[in-house]
This record gives sequence, structure tokens and C-alpha cells, in this order.
Amino acid sequence: MYRIILTALPVLLGLSALWARPAAIGQTVSSNSQMTDAPERRHVQAPAKSTPGKTRSTSGKHAVTRFRDRIGESAWNSLPLRLNKVNHDIDNHGYLDFPEAAFSALAGYSEYEEVYDWDSYFENIYMSYYGVTTFTQNNAKIFLQNEREDGLIARALKPGESLPWAQQQAKPFLAQLVLLGGRQNGRYSWLEDKYNGRTYYERLTLYLAKWSTYDLNGVGLVVWPGGGGQSGMDNQSSRTQGDGVDINCYLVREWEAMAILACKLGRASDANTFQERAAALSAKIQVYFWDDRNGFFYDRRTDSGAAFIRVKSVAGFIPLWLGIATPAQAKRLVREHLLNTREFWLKYPVATYAHTEPDFVQYETSVGCNWRGPAWIVTNYMIMHGLMRYGYMAEAKQLAYQSFDLVMKNAETREYYNSETGEGIGLNPFWGWSTLAYFMPLEFEMGYDPSDLDASAMQRLGSDVLGVTFPLNKKTMRLDLDKGAAFSQ
Repeated sequence: MYRIILTALPVLLGLSALWARPAAIGQTVSSNSQMTDAPERRHVQAPAKSTPGKTRSTSGKHAVTRFRDRIGESAWNSLPLRLNKVNHDIDNHGYLDFPEAAFSALAGYSEYEEVYDWDSYFENIYMSYYGVTTFTQNNAKIFLQNEREDGLIARALKPGESLPWAQQQAKPFLAQLVLLGGRQNGRYSWLEDKYNGRTYYERLTLYLAKWSTYDLNGVGLVVWPGGGGQSGMDNQSSRTQGDGVDINCYLVREWEAMAILACKLGRASDANTFQERAAALSAKIQVYFWDDRNGFFYDRRTDSGAAFIRVKSVAGFIPLWLGIATPAQAKRLVREHLLNTREFWLKYPVATYAHTEPDFVQYETSVGCNWRGPAWIVTNYMIMHGLMRYGYMAEAKQLAYQSFDLVMKNAETREYYNSETGEGIGLNPFWGWSTLAYFMPLEFEMGYDPSDLDASAMQRLGSDVLGVTFPLNKKTMRLDLDKGAAFSQ
């Protein structure tokens, strides 16, 4: 801790100066190749009532001031100390060495000696705040190198060991992860490199083709074959029993990311095919999962009746993140359910299950992670950007700052949080995706969304805006230096 405080003092002094005079921000890290010939996005895109860009046309100049004034001087001065602590934990404990691959992966769950699929994407969004891109490639590679001949990639990997869920397909976030890195450093050509006779690009297309085999009723939508555990919302077993709204939303983004990657590699025909798949799937999600009676996106059974599985889960808000919901659907989702204090908007939102569900619970001892009540930052993050997309700016702002307050009120960053008391639950400390909460207010104030697949530039909110650096201890971490530097150029 002594080392952390010493390294934080210069940053703390710098932020104290910012209290009197906002920093000049808005510097970007641009990709070396711009998307000038990207295939047209054809899925139903929500026309935001007031887009973040228009609402915050002066956000680059005033975002830090708004952030600082809202959180107060005490939290402002504590923030660099907390960020340095998080970065110290990542740099000393957050790298998982895979000897067979000769490089390390970023792992928020390195305590378990495991690296996970969607975690890798959101953890690397946090690293983008410092311009660290190594792990977008490393984490993607370690999953793709473990692909089977039929395209199956285990959703979690552990060095030298096959996990019990080795037969559960990785959630579709790998192309998004690759694109996240490329948007920062402009490197895409490594996808044409071969590993065991197959290029990484071919491995990406094969694993996505594998997902299509989980369409059990021929309607063009897929299930979570491994149930709640595979969904990442571990114990939501009461709703993950059919075609899943969340998995199909993730697939839309993955097909869209693949279209952009194909375009970067000069594969125009592939890009159009991938975009067409994304558009077709988007249209189905908008209609098939929407229950107009309840005003909610539900999973549906795969038997002949295809009945709605009327369990209100945070997964029902993910269509907002993509812009798939119509404005009318979004209005009902937000007004009738998200902001409903009897359902999801508890004292510390957003609850992962509606409080009205019979199996809602804040503490669950039979599973490692509880997704039937507590608030998880990663879903707050997706919902915040969904609210901004549809113009619900006041609600997005409230969620951004409440998420920030939630992590700051606890002495350490925690895995998830009691949505009624704010108490941290799970791993302590945790250096995974909960760290996004520290930057959610800045993303809101700047109208910035690093998860926007169409954006060509990334902002280093940590290093360029707040002046907090990432240590990157090369003695601890084995880099894949053959294909790219640790930091984006």
C-alpha cells in the first residue's frame, strides 16, 4: 500500500489542480485504418430522442468539471488512489500465464486461475482507458487456439486443465474483443496468421458457425445449451430454458464485429454476409422476444408452443444496448420496469432479477456468483449506454453516478453488490469488470461509448484525461511481442 500511495501522490496533486482548472481533454487514439467502406448497418437502429453527441457538444471541454463537481472534492481526491490500487492489483495478480501459448492473458478471476469469455471483453475496455491493447490479442488468441475441429471453444480456460464446462461454447464476444484492440492500434493482419493450419479469421468464423447449431426449433434463434452457467448469469436457471434474448443480442454484435473485421481484411463479400445475418437476427429479436402484454423482452421456450418464459431478468434490457428495441418498446422497458422501484430500480440499481420474482435473493451460497438480485456493474454499464442511445439522459446519468458511488462506498472494488444496501459481495478485492464503474460518469459526461462497434477512435480516459497511468510490469507478464506492442500507438 505504501508503494501505491507514493505512486498516486503526483496524480493526486494533478487532480487537485484540475479542481481549480479542468484539464484539456478529448485526445484520441485512432485506428491506423479508418472504416471507409463498412457494410451498411441494416438492423433497426433506435432513433435517440437526443443523441449523446448533440446533447453534450461541449462535453470535451467541460466533462471533467461536471464529473468533479458532481462527486465532490473528497471522492475526487480519493479517485486516483483507488485507481492506482486497482491497477496495482491487476499488474500484480491479474495475469494468467498459459505456458503452451508462451504469453499471458488478462484475468479478472485469476484467483481461480481461469479466464472467461465475456469478461475478457469488458476487462479490456477498462485497459483501453490506459491505451493497453496487448490483452485484446492475447485473450482472443488463447481462446481461438483452444478451438476444437467443430468450432467449439470452452467458455472458460485454465492453464493445463480441462474445466467441467469445457463442452459449453464461449459466449460470442471474441470478434468484439479483436475489434476493440484494432480500433486502438490498427492491427488486424494477425487474423491472417495460421495456428495449426487454420487462420485466426477462419477460427472466428468457425466458432460463430458453431453457435448456429444451437437453433433447436428452426426459427433462427439460439438457446443457451448450458443454461444459466453458460450465460454468465450463473444461477438464472428459472429463465435460461429456451431461446435467450441475451445470447441472440450478443450474436448480433458479434456478427457486426465480424463484418467490420472482414472489411478491414478486404473481404467485402464476407462483410456483407455477416451484416445481413446481424440484420436478420436483429429483426427477429425485436419481434420474437417482445411481450407486448407485459412490455418486456422475455426468453421463449423452444417447444411447439414457444411460450414466453415470463421471468423478469436484467437480460431483458440488453436490446437497449444494441438499439434493437423500437422507441415505443424502449419507453415501456424504461418506464414500466427499469425505473420501477418494486422491480429493478432498488436503492442501488440495477437489480439483476426483478424484486417481484419469487426466487429473488441477495445472497446465494449454493453458487459462486449470484445473478438473482444483486447489482452487477457490467449490466449497469450496458444499460447506461442503452439509455443514452435512446435519449434517456437523466436516467443514464443517475445510473452512471450511482454505479460510481457504489464502488466508492466500499473499501475495495467488489465482484457484485447488494442492490438494497450497497454492500459489496463476492471476491474481495476484485479487479475485473466492476472497475468500469469508476469511468461510467466520465463516459456519460463525454458522450463516449468504447463499446460502440462503429466508432473509429478510442479515448484514454485514465491516462490522458485523469492523468492516472498503468504500470504494466513486464517481469510479471509475458507479452506476445511478435505481433504488437503492449500500448496502442
